[in-house]
Amino acid sequence: METNINDLRTQVLTFLKKNQEKSFKLNELQKLLNLDTEQRSSLRKTLYQLTHRNEISSSKTKRYKFKQIITTIQSKVQVNPRGNGFAVLDETGEKIFVPERFLKTAMNGDLVEIELFAPSVRSGKSREGKVIRILESTTQRIVGTFQKSRKFNFVIPDDNRVRRDIYIDWEEGMEAENKDKVVVELYGWEHEKVNPTGKVIEILGKADAPGIDVLSVARSYEISERFPKEVEEESKKISTKIPQKEIDSRMDLRNLVCFTIDPFDAKDFDDAISLEVLENGNLEVGVHIADVSHYVQEGTNLDKEAFKRGTSTYLVDRVIPMLPEKLSNELCSLRPNEDKLTYTCFIEVTSGGVIKNHKIGKSVIHSNRRYTYEEVQEVILGKEDEFSEKIALMNKLAKIFIKKRMASGSIDFETTEVKFKLDEMGKPVEAFTVPRLDAHRLVEEFMLLANRVVAAHIQDQKKRRALPFIYRTHDKPTMEKVKDLVELVRTLGHEVEEPKNITPKAFAKIVAAVKGSSEEFVINEIAIRSMMKAIYSEANIGHFGLAFKNYTHFTSPIRRYPDLIVHRCLFEYEKLDGKLSEQRFSNLLTQIAKVCKQASERERNALEAERKSIAIKKVEFIENYVGEEFDAKISGVTEFGIFCQIIQFGVEGLVHIRHLNDDYYKFDEKQYRLIGEATGKIYRLGDIVRIKVTDVDHYGSKIDFLLVRDENETVTRKPKKRTFHKKRKRPKNNRKKKSEI
Repeated sequence: METNINDLRTQVLTFLKKNQEKSFKLNELQKLLNLDTEQRSSLRKTLYQLTHRNEISSSKTKRYKFKQIITTIQSKVQVNPRGNGFAVLDETGEKIFVPERFLKTAMNGDLVEIELFAPSVRSGKSREGKVIRILESTTQRIVGTFQKSRKFNFVIPDDNRVRRDIYIDWEEGMEAENKDKVVVELYGWEHEKVNPTGKVIEILGKADAPGIDVLSVARSYEISERFPKEVEEESKKISTKIPQKEIDSRMDLRNLVCFTIDPFDAKDFDDAISLEVLENGNLEVGVHIADVSHYVQEGTNLDKEAFKRGTSTYLVDRVIPMLPEKLSNELCSLRPNEDKLTYTCFIEVTSGGVIKNHKIGKSVIHSNRRYTYEEVQEVILGKEDEFSEKIALMNKLAKIFIKKRMASGSIDFETTEVKFKLDEMGKPVEAFTVPRLDAHRLVEEFMLLANRVVAAHIQDQKKRRALPFIYRTHDKPTMEKVKDLVELVRTLGHEVEEPKNITPKAFAKIVAAVKGSSEEFVINEIAIRSMMKAIYSEANIGHFGLAFKNYTHFTSPIRRYPDLIVHRCLFEYEKLDGKLSEQRFSNLLTQIAKVCKQASERERNALEAERKSIAIKKVEFIENYVGEEFDAKISGVTEFGIFCQIIQFGVEGLVHIRHLNDDYYKFDEKQYRLIGEATGKIYRLGDIVRIKVTDVDHYGSKIDFLLVRDENETVTRKPKKRTFHKKRKRPKNNRKKKSEI
């Protein structure tokens, strides 16, 4: 039968529009449109043309759907240091570029309505739009440096994504002085042509005073060192004595040999471990976790504050705890030679590391010793100790666990962690990378085992009835990201197959291909970026990176709120034998969904604050070495230059492409390299280069390098002395009336 293409086009569009909530395959459309076999090729051609014209959409599995014309979207806008914004279309993940002139008064993180412009005909160019309405402003407080002038005051924000200085009325300055670090509460920002206004609500101290730089970071991320008065009072009322009745209701493990292993400067010891040989020859691993749920009851002020914080935050020079010190460092901390309330997970395993049985319940322990990682490492290496045999057996078992994990496809990334030694003024005097010891791996494996067993325990109970629970989940990466990683590894000279299916084993093989090479740490970083972020979820989809079907966080309730909820759920389900009333079941579902969302967000926030505090100290440290040369490894390649990490210190800086003027360099995005057009010279990930430190920018936490030739001549001319402080739109002297601002 002869088919009119225009008629068929109209027929297809009409059908898909009528069923726009559904998608269809070619065979389904042929059948539903009553087309015969001869018309199939015309249908295929029509679908191709409609997809190419952007009138319908086609999925990766070739399912076709009517494409609704979207003219506006609602999304959170992310602002970069250059002042431009980005938003993401939820349906497709497409990034929308919002130039600064079209942001209106939107700030980073605000929920906005964006009007979309017509797509560009240029391939690869992001679609653009403009903010037409701010639906929800998330930026309420800003940290910055107070400045006085004769006619007005203003605050220069620390966050270089905030595009304007903040006007402060004379009576709203809290008697702040020039160069004070302050916290400002915003009144509002009515029009993009004038500056936002606010009032000073806290004076942190002089900008150059010890510790103020890191304190400013904490305040910028809304992390407070102080607890509300009612929380502190509630914690003070908790008795330090353990009633005999409480001990009688638990497993009494005070005669069991157990100990803690933590960093040398830790005070919140939330896990102790034990290992016993059973009569049948098997081993019993004991993981004993501080029972925070006994002290922090649901609905109390302590509980509400812990939920709000979500996690403890580990900044470069301090820890800001989730719980008040009386709980985190005293009552709950498993200090040696003290009776402590715990939640214990016993796991019976064979000498080959196979799990045979487990038991989970509340307990009381008496830790025999507080070890540091370094002390345990010395014992592992042969130093005699009262628990030498036990530690040696623990280490042997941990290695078996690691081997089994790796065989299942678990990914063991070796990354570099930079630490600083600070003087009494908070100045960094030494930078060093932290080695990963067998002692670290020992504790990690025991904690991974307990977390996995607890999650599997709940899954077994769920076979009888669904139970709300918090899982630590990690989704698999996209095939596109995996293909890019494979191509990069091949470019660096390593043989690796492109997987047909994305499995932990397949992904682990890609990472393993570069193990031991000079590019290993760089590829590890890129592999981590290519993967999804681990989150807390009420849906158990497993943990891709660890290759675990079941995984949760059970082992750190002093510093992580989800672990506290996991303890409560375990106890409640055991007490009620999993039989929850419909109302309690519904309440738990709602509560756990909120906890997962809040905890995931607060975890990201704490990590960003930690990285920012480290970045500040990196700049402060390397400033002492301006003008000096170092060997470095290329750790990143972009269209605007190459990032290099100083091997001696682990500190990263940028060689800007404008300073690579011995050739015109093109950026190969797929293979992470710059290629000289005339010379063919290549700068790629993992290459060792010689650099000179030329400048630092405290405001943007940036470091500038130049490449140096082997014969000690710079690749480029030495640049003029410059600073990177962002050009700001300063308030004019003829200040406008408040009603105009």
